[in-house]
Amino acid sequence: MPDRRTHRGRHPEDDRLFAPTAWPMLCRAVEDLSWLLTGGYAEKSALKLVGDHFQLNERQRMAVMRCACSDASLAHRRRTEAAEVEVRDQPLLIDGYNVLTSIEAALAGGVVLEGRDGCYRDMASMHGTFRQVKETMPASELIGRVLADLGVAGAVWYLDRPVSNSGRLRTTLLAAAGGHGWSWQVELVADPDAVLAASEALIATADSVVLDRCTRWFNLVRQAIAMGLPSCPIVRLHA
Repeated sequence: MPDRRTHRGRHPEDDRLFAPTAWPMLCRAVEDLSWLLTGGYAEKSALKLVGDHFQLNERQRMAVMRCACSDASLAHRRRTEAAEVEVRDQPLLIDGYNVLTSIEAALAGGVVLEGRDGCYRDMASMHGTFRQVKETMPASELIGRVLADLGVAGAVWYLDRPVSNSGRLRTTLLAAAGGHGWSWQVELVADPDAVLAASEALIATADSVVLDRCTRWFNLVRQAIAMGLPSCPIVRLHA
């Protein structure tokens, strides 16, 4: 069935699945999964164990997985996170889809999660195709304004070449940059994760795999929501 969504908004069940009354249980699940990951358990089997114990549905399991991390990962992410003042006059490499979809979700009223590491993550998922929604251009412009306010020297967006419509999104991002005089480049590469993880430059992502391998990162999604969408509700799934 074709994807006909026009927003990156909430799932029909999200009001129930992520109601404040469910937060204590979900926080315990994140804590338990993080403990198992710290102990060396494989993520898949650990998530099944925790999900079955708390009787979580698939969407709640996804949220718990995105919010949990081992103690070692948490320590590395805290050690390598750049503060706001460190971004000024520095170039920033952006994990394009990772950052953009989270801001789209925040603009559309979708669920935005705060994980154990302080990162904000959305619940959207792509299966080889990116569909632009009504929030795509506003999200890109919000990110641009935040980067300008932070004094970032320039931004290089990395998009997955194998994902359908990456070329169209590149055109959209460059149009936004051109309209405001922002210094942006947009690169289509086979594997942005590998490029970002190996870079010595400052990167912007909330992707756990990249965060555990990168040299220096900036919490751009959290910063953009704090500066541009301060009333956005955040589902905080950590102690």
